[in-house]
Amino acid sequence: MPLIACAALMLAFAGNVASGALTGAAPLGDVPEMLLLLAAAVMFVAAILRSEAAAGDSGETSNAPREDEDDH
Repeated sequence: MPLIACAALMLAFAGNVASGALTGAAPLGDVPEMLLLLAAAVMFVAAILRSEAAAGDSGETSNAPREDEDDH
C-alpha cells in the first residue's frame, strides 16, 4: 500500500511539473510542491522498510555473508 501511495504522489508531482512546463504557471506553489515530494519520499521509505521487515520475517538476508564463503 505505501508503494502505491508513493507512485500516486510521484504521479501528482510529475503532473504538477508537466503542467507548469506547459502553461508557464504550476498549479502548486513551491511549499506545497515540496510537501508533495516529501510525502512521496516518506511513503517510499515506508514501503522499503515494510519490504525489509517482510524479508526478515521469512529468514531471507540480502547482504549478509554466508558462513561457508571464504574472504579471499
